Parts: sequence; C-alpha cells; structure tokens
Amino acid sequence: MKAFFQKVKKVWKLVSFLLLVVTTFVYAMFQGGFVSWFLFISFLPFALYAFLILVYPLKDFEVSRAINQEKYRAGDRLIGTITLRRTVPVPLAFLLVEEVLPNDLLFCQQTKQAKRILFPWFKSTITIQYALDRVPRGEHTLTGVRLVTGDFLGLIEKERVIELDQHFLVYPSFTEMTYRQHENKFDQGSTSSKMKMVRDTSMTVGVREYQPGDRFSWIDWKATARRNDIMTKEFEQQQSHDVMLFIDRSQPASFESAVSYSAAMTKAILKYGSQVGLVSLGEDRSVYSLRSGEEQFAGIYYHLAKIQPNSKRDFSKVIEMEIGKFQPTVTFLFITGKLERGMVESLEKLSTRHLHLEVHLTKDDGVRLTKEELAYMDLLKRRNILIKTVYPNRTKSTIRSEVS
Repeated sequence: MKAFFQKVKKVWKLVSFLLLVVTTFVYAMFQGGFVSWFLFISFLPFALYAFLILVYPLKDFEVSRAINQEKYRAGDRLIGTITLRRTVPVPLAFLLVEEVLPNDLLFCQQTKQAKRILFPWFKSTITIQYALDRVPRGEHTLTGVRLVTGDFLGLIEKERVIELDQHFLVYPSFTEMTYRQHENKFDQGSTSSKMKMVRDTSMTVGVREYQPGDRFSWIDWKATARRNDIMTKEFEQQQSHDVMLFIDRSQPASFESAVSYSAAMTKAILKYGSQVGLVSLGEDRSVYSLRSGEEQFAGIYYHLAKIQPNSKRDFSKVIEMEIGKFQPTVTFLFITGKLERGMVESLEKLSTRHLHLEVHLTKDDGVRLTKEELAYMDLLKRRNILIKTVYPNRTKSTIRSEVS
C-alpha cells in the first residue's frame, strides 16, 4: 500500500509540473504583454532544470561503504564511510544520502548522522561519514544506501535505494574476572564433590616403589640405581573441575547481562585450567561439550554473540531434559536473569542426587531482587545449592568480590 501511494505521488508531481509549464505558456500566448511573458521566461529555467533532473538517471551513481572494524564488542562505536562516484556531472542542487539502518540499530545514538543533505553540484566524488555509538550485541546487516534528489521547487523528486548488504557481528562485552571452584556440601556431612584426579607430570614431589600400571616413562633411573629396586616418580595430583554452563533463553529479563556474564565465566574457567561446556536452547539447540583451550572459547563466544531470548520452553524443562546427558561429577552452573518457581522446583529435585549445582542470577545495574526471588534464594540455600547475584556491568573489583 505504501509503495502504491508513493507511485501515485510521483505521477501527481509529474502531472503538476507539466500542467504548470503548459499553464504559464498558454497564459503568455493569450494574455500577451510584458508581465505574462516575463513570468513564463522566469519560470522556464526552473522548468528546464526540473526536466534535466527528470531524465538524469540516479543509476549513474556508484556507491560503496566501509566500516571501521571487522569485529565489534557491545558498546563499541561503529563508523561507516559512504563513497559515491558518478560519471555524468549534472549539477545537483541537493542530494539526500541515508544509510538504511535495520530496526536493531535505529535507536543507537548517532554522533554523526546516518542521514545527510549535501549540496554536491558538479562534484563527481562524494564522501560522508556517520557514527553509531554503543552498538548492541547481535548479528546485524546493513542493507543499502538511499539517495534522494530533486529540483528547486520540489516539483520533481527522484529516489533510489542501492542494495549494499554488509553483515557484521557484535560480540558481548565482558569484564575479565577470577574464577574459584567451590566445594559442594551435602546434608550428610562436609563432603567434597567427586572430581577426577589428574597427575601433573611436570611437578615431581617424590619417588616410590614401582606399582603395576605405572608408565615406563615414570621410572626414576637414578633412584632405581641407588636402591637397587625399580622406583617411579610420584607426581602431584590435581583435581579437575569441569563446568557445564546452562544459559536461560526463555525470557528477556536481564538477558544481555546473562550473555555478558556467560562470556566472562567461560573465559575465567578456561583461564583457571578447567574444561567448560555450554547448553543453550532457544529456537536452535546448541550444546558445546566439555573442552578447554582458546578454540573452545572462540566457539562459545561466537555463539553468545548471536543468541536471542527466543526459547519456547521453560528453563526448568531445558534443565531436566539436558542435565542427564552429562557425568554427575560435573559442576552445573545455571545462568539466568530471573528466578522462577519452575526452575527452583527442578533444582530441588536434582539436589537429592548430590549433584554440584550453582545458580548465578544476573541483574542489570539498578535492578533489584523481587520478594519472590529472595524467597527462592533462601529455599535453594537450604538445599545446599550455591546461589549468587551478580551485576556484570560493574567494575572489575566488584565482580571479583561477588562472584569469585
């Protein structure tokens, strides 16, 4: 419907222009005299210029766009540079150049406007810049550039949208923090949660007699020669602390904080030396198995840049459906922006299985806990489930004191 009205508007302007030219000419012919011909001759240059604009093709413009970075973090500044080149130097009294922004970028503050009116006249090359401050996290697409020009009197108006797709990804911003593992305490007593024991072969703490199953490379030949008995090196044993993150995509409350915090936790856990995985269910199902290293962080970080709170399942259903697919020795860390009854009831059931469960409740700055959330937190604490409230947008020291 909008396109139809725009087409009618263009036709009406063209008819009005032709009618005005014919009217002034007829008036001069039949009225005669200096005044009537003066009006016609005075209007003639404007009519000729309008006709020139009418026949000038905006396809003559070759448009290119460049942005200042390939990768962005949420809150970064995007600077776009639009360059227009043309071959026919038709004088243009004005030219409106507009970057057609997608809906998710429309509300960014623009220190340099993405919509500008220029007065190029005979210029063959035109360059403009625009700046979008604090671009939001997500996958964005710049679709095209809109050009509008016309005559002095507004009788003729020409418009063209040049399709110029350019995709870019804005990663979540996060503040680096230090991660410390927590021991799980059960009702039967102060018992540490089960964790795999791993020998650190770079740290020798002593020697002992050979035992079946010891590797040949562990034999300490000097000690063997001294004692005339096969001796093997004894290594320091370390506990592995694997963490599986579950991110709540069922509701939008403090979702951006949850995404930022998930990125920070992933980085911190990997830096700690543990393996980390991610369960993320929305319109898509993404599960990252337990791994370590920069590739694991890069994969999870890329996923966190694209996700949206579009899950049609309650987070409690996601937990119940997915948690049984992992070893019970794993630490399960649930990241959500809102505590709800269904999730709390699911965690209460799981607590009877002596799993290591943690809930990190993320909140935007200035958002307080509700009475229901405070009651749910007390309930989870009585079930020996670790529950914390975190504000990812605070300073580095504050984050460490609350979540370390």
